[in-house]
Amino acid sequence: MIADAVRAEITALPTYGYRRAGALVNRTRSLIGLPPVNHKRMYRVMKQQGLLLPKSPRRSDSGRAHDGKVMVKESSQRWCSDGFEIACDNGEVVTGVFIKDCCDREIIAWRAWIGRGLPGEPVRDMMIEAVETRFGSTDVRTITVEFLSDNGGAFRATETHALAHELGIKPVHTPVNSPQSNGMAESFVNTFKRDYVGCMDRISGAAVLAQLPDAFRHFNEVHPHSALGYKSPRMFRKERRRQALETDAN
Repeated sequence: MIADAVRAEITALPTYGYRRAGALVNRTRSLIGLPPVNHKRMYRVMKQQGLLLPKSPRRSDSGRAHDGKVMVKESSQRWCSDGFEIACDNGEVVTGVFIKDCCDREIIAWRAWIGRGLPGEPVRDMMIEAVETRFGSTDVRTITVEFLSDNGGAFRATETHALAHELGIKPVHTPVNSPQSNGMAESFVNTFKRDYVGCMDRISGAAVLAQLPDAFRHFNEVHPHSALGYKSPRMFRKERRRQALETDAN
């Protein structure tokens, strides 16, 4: 029964709407040889069972211009980065920062710690990890990756720019009056807080830090993304690699 399948998928993911829930159900159905359920039927089933999310309020327009296009067509052409804070029940605050690919949406690297403030060292550590993860080494001077961030001191620091130049990374900073130009990173922060942080045990900073690895792994390996055809980032990357191999073979 479709309703039972939906419940099985969203019990631990209560913030998933009918399209993401449908994507998870259809992945499972595909593995056992069943045909997919289209989104209209999924909507009807979830509505009948009272499983739909309440409609979100319409966001107000800030009036600021942000005409730049963040998304790119290929992986490792542009990365974006931003920081976030998680308030804990005991008064502690966990600060995190991440690097996200602007094509496949994978979180390539991340750091988190207890305390407020975003120093430059975690950002630089992530840059090295991201380059090694995507290119196999840090000697990639023939490749230039754009690195989009806001104007925070950790991103604009002289040491950060110097390391970026050594790694083949081109820092790009959003206009001071248009932080929405880094909308892909901000969108991830909103998604992460809604779908993951909201379901965490936030009794202490240590408790939050212990849950973050699984949260980032789930986002990369499971979380359906609308711009990726409701594939997860790593499913999308795997499909791209398969297509490239088939093209080379032909």
